[in-house]
Amino acid sequence: MYTVIGTVGSRTLRVLWMLEELGLPYQHVPANPRSDDVVEFNPAGKVPILVADGTPITDSTAILTFLADHHGALTYDAGSIERARQDSLTQFILDEFDAALWTAARHSFILPEELRMSGIKNTLRWEFERSQKTLNHRMAEGEFLLGERMTVPDIILSHCLTWALAAKFPIVEARLSDYLDRMRARPAFQRAAAR
Repeated sequence: MYTVIGTVGSRTLRVLWMLEELGLPYQHVPANPRSDDVVEFNPAGKVPILVADGTPITDSTAILTFLADHHGALTYDAGSIERARQDSLTQFILDEFDAALWTAARHSFILPEELRMSGIKNTLRWEFERSQKTLNHRMAEGEFLLGERMTVPDIILSHCLTWALAAKFPIVEARLSDYLDRMRARPAFQRAAAR
């Protein structure tokens, strides 16, 4: 059994959702970043943490990739062209969506007040909207980013788009709004978000 450490209101949701999609048993410890439960496994104090066979794994993307590869689901085979496309989309989403949202959060409530630059959020929103247009052209036809098969970047993108709504970063592409509605309606997402 896996142990997942971190709160649902963080990137931990990605890991919980993945485990729900895979139908795997796990224990959830809803610990806040930098709390004793977190620092014990990750000195940086960041969540999520997945404990697998007594070994902590950090960083949500590393955890999702490990789970997908280990259980042979929600991924394409390593070394395949499909996996290269999957990894390319994962990196694009992390660089263009996750990074913008994380930088906005840092300048909203994470950094000390004297280091925050509120004006940067307008630039980040502009970049976020532009990245949506690019992603719209990269998406395959079908229910998921790569077509008819759900993969790791679907979880990351859906989490980022959910985060964007909470951060008041508009989703300007109708195709992405429809996509997010479908993804958030999945029973596994609903179970993970309810924790």
